[in-house]
Amino acid sequence: MTDVTGVPDVPADVLHTLFHSEQGGHEQVVLCQDRATGLKAVIALHSTALGPALGGTRFYPYASEAEAVADALNLSRGMSYKNALAGLDHGGGKAVIIGDPEKIKTEELLLAYGRFVASLGGRYVTACDVGTYVADMDVVARTNQWTTGRSPENGGAGDSSVLTAFGVFQGMRASAQTLWGDPTLRGRKVGVAGVGKVGHYLVEHLLQDGAEVVVTDVREESVRRITDRFPQVAVVADTDALIRVEGLDVYAPCALGGALNDETVPALTAKIVCGAANNQLAHPGIEKDLSDRGILYAPDYVVNAGGVIQVADELHGFDFDRCKAKATKIFDTTLAIFARAKADGIPPAAAADRLAEQRMAEARRG
Repeated sequence: MTDVTGVPDVPADVLHTLFHSEQGGHEQVVLCQDRATGLKAVIALHSTALGPALGGTRFYPYASEAEAVADALNLSRGMSYKNALAGLDHGGGKAVIIGDPEKIKTEELLLAYGRFVASLGGRYVTACDVGTYVADMDVVARTNQWTTGRSPENGGAGDSSVLTAFGVFQGMRASAQTLWGDPTLRGRKVGVAGVGKVGHYLVEHLLQDGAEVVVTDVREESVRRITDRFPQVAVVADTDALIRVEGLDVYAPCALGGALNDETVPALTAKIVCGAANNQLAHPGIEKDLSDRGILYAPDYVVNAGGVIQVADELHGFDFDRCKAKATKIFDTTLAIFARAKADGIPPAAAADRLAEQRMAEARRG
């Protein structure tokens, strides 16, 4: 097992991001390799100003190692901001494991990964993310004590997708309150892109609230699970079709990041964007493009914080009602961000960043 932090062949653009760009500023980036199991992973700690870095482990077949490092940097930075605005005493961290989980994920690989988490001595607390599940965290936890998102049978809280979806729904209600003066989606048409771990719970909340729902997903089985339970839900072929649905009121990206980009933003028919996906803005400036088009954007790391609220609580003895009460406050936090954005004349994403940076700066000052 090796732990490499600064190999000479890391592309210059990654090092520039880490040391010189506004997207960098990370405290520590660890490149992990265990050849016996095929593990290649990146653990990025953006900040521990508020406490141990907390964030999930993504298992994904990246096109290159450089792409994996860049994703870890972006995701960990987002976790710092998410945890700060969720009121948690945690900094931001994220890990990515490189490879197709359906092909290379093994118990031995997960145990090796857990040993790398252990080597950080509590500076990083991990959990589930894309490509990892509760059962995986049960395995990872066998080699370290800083693993959350475990099953109830193994001292954990179970699936954090439930509260992630609940929090997104609260953010959506706050968006409706701000734009239409009523905190409900009743009678509104909502498009959900990605109905996997989080999206299918969000659909259920929306239907219970009286919304008309349209969905899409690259996995046919995910769509079928929705339509079997809720035959009234409409389906379109892909995200490109979804963002152009006539009369769409709300667009909810709930799959991978980069959903809001130079191609999709001009085509959006919705007046609100509020979804569970991380890093929805493809690059700086997209938030202004949304604002210029009169589209209200609920910052992703604010509204999707329900899951991290749950896994953080697991460290102190999980209580679902306590967690749900905290996740309910996402409604108020989202309203406060919209109010700050209006007062400062800036997009909501910029207002959210300012509030999060303020809390982290205060913590660093002691």
